[in-house]
Amino acid sequence: MNEKRCENNMSDILIVDDERDIRELIGDILEDEGYGTRLAGSSDECMSAIAASAPALLILDIWLKDSQMDGIDILKAVKRDHPEIPVVIISGHGNIEIAVAAIKQGAYDFIEKPFNIDQLLVVIRRGMETSRLRRENQQLKRRETEPAQMLGDSAAFRALVSQLDKVTKSNGRVMLSGPAGSGKELAARYIHANSQRAEAPFVSVSCASIEPDRMEEVLFGRETDERGVEPGLLEEANGGVIYFDEVADMPPGTQSKILRVLVDQTFLRVGGSEKVEVDLRVISSTSRDLEAEIAADKFRRELYHRLNVVPIEVPSLEERREDIPGLAAHFIEMLNRTQGLPLRRMSTEAAALLQTMNWPGNVRQLRNMIERVLILGDAGGEIKAGELPSETEAPAEEGRVVLAGSVATMPLREAREAFEREYLLTQINRFGGNISRTAEFVGMERSALHRKLKSLGVVTGTKGTRGTSDEEEHQEVG
Repeated sequence: MNEKRCENNMSDILIVDDERDIRELIGDILEDEGYGTRLAGSSDECMSAIAASAPALLILDIWLKDSQMDGIDILKAVKRDHPEIPVVIISGHGNIEIAVAAIKQGAYDFIEKPFNIDQLLVVIRRGMETSRLRRENQQLKRRETEPAQMLGDSAAFRALVSQLDKVTKSNGRVMLSGPAGSGKELAARYIHANSQRAEAPFVSVSCASIEPDRMEEVLFGRETDERGVEPGLLEEANGGVIYFDEVADMPPGTQSKILRVLVDQTFLRVGGSEKVEVDLRVISSTSRDLEAEIAADKFRRELYHRLNVVPIEVPSLEERREDIPGLAAHFIEMLNRTQGLPLRRMSTEAAALLQTMNWPGNVRQLRNMIERVLILGDAGGEIKAGELPSETEAPAEEGRVVLAGSVATMPLREAREAFEREYLLTQINRFGGNISRTAEFVGMERSALHRKLKSLGVVTGTKGTRGTSDEEEHQEVG
């Protein structure tokens, strides 16, 4: 095998032909055009060259004398292992059937010997441009799949990270459960980024957004005479991670085929006849009760057991209220960096108010709220509590307390008790159930706070507070 001024694979072209004069002629022509080339005279030399360093483009003779593999065999192997490499087929025995067969197997173009030099250069330039665009697309995808920073110091968040760290070094399948917007995809990306597959692709499949009748083509790819081989998401993820977001929305027919992929690590493209082998780690997520979906015959039990090897629950934002100020500050910095929105600081009062609000949309809702405030608010200065939208409409005027309808109709003593109950419940939830921190914030002794909670019938529990009997009144959320 010969090498000619091949400094990097950005302009690296591998020329494979069993006729030495032909491969050297093509090499000289391309060298004069400024390309780096490598030459191979057999299938073994070709595969060794690709294994050593994948080229930007492959020029491949269809007939290789005294070789174990012909051009079509090599083409199939290259498109399986390196689908991003454009392959230009050349043949002295070319006919339309060979051209169709090559294109169907994924060849970029077909040139018949004896070739016209100008035609060859046109095809090579187009092929190299395609190669450049594919590399750039892969780099963009890599950037998109870089994990966002996981932030938090609450007990619930630390427990989550501890579980994630335990599964990063394995290839075990993980099922992430939790409410919408809680950060399940972020958790999946964290697993991938800290695993041995971190340099391989992370491909996300939105099971809810793909039309059911297109799901199989999107996942498995397809083969047609007109367009040849079009790889699907499973092939794109080969060697890395495939992430099924909201897996409960996967169509029943596709569930059966994915189950087979998990068993065999092979599949057929739509319209194809040859099995495609893949090496995948599978991570799934759901915000639904999959056991209920199974009972309703909407999800296959066998698939559930295959996917649910390591179940991990992602906590809601309300279970990690202590993390809200830090997350808000992170989103402010991120939106300033990515969108040029004002870099503002959250006031202490605004941060405290965020911790008392309801968050049905979880972390996603918090991010959206921060973006809204930065867009509509002042360009500078602290973000004040009055700038934060309430859970219904606009916030009350500063210094003014708006009474709920039921409280407004109560006698003063009952209204005061109702307010104290709600206020203390809110503060306890804000501090994750920690009585000591709550007492410090509200300005009470810890023992006095316990007595007040008991008098109001407020109970602290492991998931927050409730107003019933005084059982577990001394239990704190850790």
